[in-house]
Amino acid sequence: MADASAPMRAPLTARARLWRIVSTVFFTFAAYLTIGFSLSVLPGFVHHGLGFGTVLAGLAISTQYLATLLSRPHVGRMTDNLGPKRTVLIGLGMGAISALLLSAGAWLASAPGLSLGVILLARLALGCAESCVGTGAIAWGMAQVGHEHTARVISWNGVATYGALAAGAPLGVALAAHGHLLSVGLVSLALMLIALPLAWFKAASPVTHGERYPFMTVARRVVPYGAGLAMGSIGFGCIATFITLFYGAHGWAGAALSLTVFGVVFVGTRFVFGWTIPRAGGYRVAAVSLVLEAVGLALVWHAASPAATLVGVGLAGFGFSLVFPALGVEAVSQVPAHSRGSALGVYSVFMDVALALTGPLGGWLASDGRGFAPVYAASGVIALAAVVLTLWLRRRSRHGADPVYA
Repeated sequence: MADASAPMRAPLTARARLWRIVSTVFFTFAAYLTIGFSLSVLPGFVHHGLGFGTVLAGLAISTQYLATLLSRPHVGRMTDNLGPKRTVLIGLGMGAISALLLSAGAWLASAPGLSLGVILLARLALGCAESCVGTGAIAWGMAQVGHEHTARVISWNGVATYGALAAGAPLGVALAAHGHLLSVGLVSLALMLIALPLAWFKAASPVTHGERYPFMTVARRVVPYGAGLAMGSIGFGCIATFITLFYGAHGWAGAALSLTVFGVVFVGTRFVFGWTIPRAGGYRVAAVSLVLEAVGLALVWHAASPAATLVGVGLAGFGFSLVFPALGVEAVSQVPAHSRGSALGVYSVFMDVALALTGPLGGWLASDGRGFAPVYAASGVIALAAVVLTLWLRRRSRHGADPVYA
């Protein structure tokens, strides 16, 4: 029962609520901008600069997602117990360490084996940073504006994520062109050192008290939603990891532009259609989005020109844009407020699983001489399977099988 003597807080205005969200997801933007820097240049550096094959080029990207996967459950519990601000600060610190290691790996390019080893360590650190900042920023934003605005916080966090990837891809190419991979590492380090004091001086949100759900209880409730997210994320992983090599195999220029198109369409979709989640419900929005993503991936599979590839990538970005928040809103509603950090961590793990597997498995599919087109065909079929799972979850929820918390 609330204390009647406690001062009543005035409700937030729409502008104040938006500022709280944007000023929090900025840290996600900073972290993912550094990820975007390396996405467009690192596969080529490992494949062409260091002389390793496509599987190791894919592994260099997927190592980050593997680290994120392994750290997510711990980060979710850390967010619930220590608070989201401290989690974000730890993540930004790990991002700075990753940037230092990436700079060292670039400097050691004359020793390919050693360079690759240091780069893989940098990717591991960056994966931990992604986990801490991504989960912490969402929980921080939710605590500042209320859980009734969960969809908005998740949507804005996604805008920050993929807006940063869209900006980071061409910036990474420009940085590498003027100063090799070393410039990418040094600029990433500077960005983390700017974000750290901003997070330090931002007001912390109170830690929600209450009995914490056991991890396995949270996991059981969130796993079906995470599985749908994983199947929808494979297409994004194929675009992020292999689109530069896909262009190179065809002798096309402008691979970085495709990443930018994906990010711009993704962000634009969040702005224009984000309202559909609270209006139509997460299940319906997710199902429609996954169908559109599958169509976009099929277009990339059949693409015979850079223009056709851009159309497919753009449609895939349009479809994938709302998958995370649409299924995420339904996932976090399965647990009470004091366990939602853990729920976010478990839910996000499945995206990390998909992205961690996409690199080596996609590289294996492409290594038999058929090129990269089959990678996009397979990811499109998996996205359609996610539609079936989403419709099943919707049917189960309508029959009262899911406990839903306000």
